[in-house]
Amino acid sequence: MKLRDFIDIFRLPRATVNLMLEQTTDNDPFYAKVVKAQYDEANSRHPKMLFARKYEYGYTLCELPKTFDDYFMKIEASARRNYKKALRLGYKTKRMDFNKHLEDVRDIWVSTPVRQRRLMPQDIREGQVRPVTDPPSKTTYHDYPYYGVFKDEKVLAYAACLIAGELCEVQNIYGHVQYQNDGLVPMLFIDIARELLNSFPAVKYYSYGTFYGAGETMRRFKQKFLFDPYHVTWKLSSM
Repeated sequence: MKLRDFIDIFRLPRATVNLMLEQTTDNDPFYAKVVKAQYDEANSRHPKMLFARKYEYGYTLCELPKTFDDYFMKIEASARRNYKKALRLGYKTKRMDFNKHLEDVRDIWVSTPVRQRRLMPQDIREGQVRPVTDPPSKTTYHDYPYYGVFKDEKVLAYAACLIAGELCEVQNIYGHVQYQNDGLVPMLFIDIARELLNSFPAVKYYSYGTFYGAGETMRRFKQKFLFDPYHVTWKLSSM
């Protein structure tokens, strides 16, 4: 960690994120396991800051405003331009059934072996896509939705999200490299925010990973969509 970052962590805004374990009672047991796993990971020891928990300092959060229009106007102008470009080119975002688009996912994975200057794992480079077995959620408090950017019914970018009480965390996001200049990934981030505001009323915070482990380019990208570093306290439940 850079000295500047180490100094900055003591000035971070604070947030408390409630994962609402108690709301999994009437849902499939899968969701209680997912919530507990998220809580345990967040509170595990940080790999570089021995005095801190893994997602305590520098976890990125966007505190969602009340309306999508408010969110859209707060993100950077370049992000709005990318979104409008994708719309003009005929792309649209919608929730997807991952298992019905395995070939599209494979095409996205194998479109480039390197992302964010990192060599992808072998299974991704070789397109070894496997169906998911996540059970459907029975509530809006917890879910594991996939969202895709479509054109002519083909998925060209997608994201997997964890919905856990007040949190939506984008856990995986991939775009087909051939179409990366069309604004697909910005469209995906923006339309997920829209979906959160429309369909998941308990979600207060939208997240995309950690801040201090990212390079300068990725940090800049995250902040373009209002993902800023926070000092986070994690609550497993409201009890």
